[in-house]
Amino acid sequence: MSEAKSKEAKKKRPGLGTLYEYSYDKGSITLKNKKCPRCGAVMAHHKKPVPRLTCGSCSYTDFLKEQK
Repeated sequence: MSEAKSKEAKKKRPGLGTLYEYSYDKGSITLKNKKCPRCGAVMAHHKKPVPRLTCGSCSYTDFLKEQK
């Protein structure tokens, strides 16, 4: 039974389609998030507790200013 629970509890990784925006009118593909200025990897966008972009490779963090 423990094997069945561990399979259900595994998280599914999002597909590559969630990282890009498609523009069919222009025929272009762009990244949704920024690239890391330090290492060049795609940064993750976190909303809580403070809005920020974080690189998982080199731990670079860019805090976002709240737009009002």
